[in-house]
Amino acid sequence: MAYIVGLTATDGCLVSGRRAINFKSRDRDLVETYLRVLGRTNAIRAEPTRAGGVVFSTQFHDSTLYEWFRSVGLTPRKSLTLGGFDVPEAQLFPLIRGLLDGDGSIINAVYRADTGRRNDCYWEYLVTTFNSASRVHLEWIAERIARATGLASKVQEVRRRIARPDRRPYFTLRYGKRASLILLPSLYPPGSPCLVRKRAIWRAYASRHGIVPR
Repeated sequence: MAYIVGLTATDGCLVSGRRAINFKSRDRDLVETYLRVLGRTNAIRAEPTRAGGVVFSTQFHDSTLYEWFRSVGLTPRKSLTLGGFDVPEAQLFPLIRGLLDGDGSIINAVYRADTGRRNDCYWEYLVTTFNSASRVHLEWIAERIARATGLASKVQEVRRRIARPDRRPYFTLRYGKRASLILLPSLYPPGSPCLVRKRAIWRAYASRHGIVPR
């Protein structure tokens, strides 16, 4: 359920007035996982996006779950008001995994070093990021991760290429390679529900470098 809270906080919505819960994602398998963990068999709808893609969604009524979500820190119209959650330490990493699977990213790439003396020098990039329109929410994530692992990071405002007065600020929390090597094994233990394509990025990196999942 901690994982479900993380997913609902990022890709979900509490529909005010109807006590309904909506969840949507570009990844159909994530919507299927969401329903499976909740033990539900509700329909999944495919909806076209303005950009020409497809998003998958499900919606259902559950007054008890709706109120429980509110009791742990979720609210309707949460994107700008989201803060922290009432989560025990033992359930912190499943919740953080839900936040990462929803609005975060794992980036792994290999780049050629910028040197004119040789052309066979490369470095590998591994970055874990959390994104949100709520600075307070990301500061809560940073504080809880620091408390649990000792890893420090700062929330930064994303600089937009085209500044517009009607655009609200957007923030990111970033962990580099060394921090990711500590954080990701705790977020993706074997057998845990997750967004498969994000876990696959970490597993591919771990496999290439001889890191054994714990």
